[in-house]
Amino acid sequence: MVPSGKRAAVSSENRRQQPQDERSQRDSTEEALKSVLLEDLPIKRLSHKNITIEGYSRAAFQTYWRIPEFRLGFDLGGQPWAFMGTPSWFVSHTHIDHVVALPAYVSRRRMMKMEPPTIYLPEQAVPLVEKLLHVVGRLDRGRLPCQLVPAAPGQEFELSRELVVTTVPTQHTVPSLGFIVWERRKKLKPEFHGLPGEKIRDLRLSGVEVTNEIRLPRVAYLGDTRVDVLDEYPDLYRAEVLIMEVTFLSPHHRGEKIRKFGHVHIDDLVARRDRFQNELIIASHFSIRYTPRLIEKLARKAIPDMLGGRLLLWL
Repeated sequence: MVPSGKRAAVSSENRRQQPQDERSQRDSTEEALKSVLLEDLPIKRLSHKNITIEGYSRAAFQTYWRIPEFRLGFDLGGQPWAFMGTPSWFVSHTHIDHVVALPAYVSRRRMMKMEPPTIYLPEQAVPLVEKLLHVVGRLDRGRLPCQLVPAAPGQEFELSRELVVTTVPTQHTVPSLGFIVWERRKKLKPEFHGLPGEKIRDLRLSGVEVTNEIRLPRVAYLGDTRVDVLDEYPDLYRAEVLIMEVTFLSPHHRGEKIRKFGHVHIDDLVARRDRFQNELIIASHFSIRYTPRLIEKLARKAIPDMLGGRLLLWL
């Protein structure tokens, strides 16, 4: 039997040890979380003017992009933990390397008590994605709340007072879309130039429309597609930033086969080099046949000046 004095001493020591054990456990948990975050999916980042382009893309592996300032992303072939807070996503098509992380993204937002996200995708895919989420929800025994918005070519989606997204049809082996993000601004009509501010205010309050809306194509995104879409929708050439696939670079890969499966070759850019008005052209989604070093070599051989320094290889 332990004497009462010793029992009291042991009890006191246990009380001192308990907070230390709790702190140690909490520290271990925090370190584990940090470790998970440090091992997140690969993300490359680039700032251009007042926006940030983030993402990663390799053909047949995974593709995901986001513009955090616009609170939107493109494609869900992977879902970095850091991207979870972005509430709106535009899916170009439903090949696995562009959509496989959709259920995980929805589930994580529910787990973290965030609002259900809004996901825009080709209208033909919506019924199947609904079934997919239902099956995954049953397997997971958890709800997967989200708004799936069917999108068709030529549609427009208003994200905010300043931003709208329009859709363009692309050519791939499954239903697919490209997207243009437009920034809307108000510009005073010419007939009101020179009027004092008080007069313009009074006209506005009386119901007179004193401004015109102008739209600036800020970002254009093309998933997997033949290059023809650029020629059919010239606004793509005018976007400040164009994110596009350039899956193939080798001269040994046959053009007719590349077109058949709905992809782009670096030679397609060479043939159109004088049409690109974009400030930045991001080439991505390179075939896993190529190493980064070979991609760099083949691209610079095809376009030595990298379109005046505007062509960026997303490696």
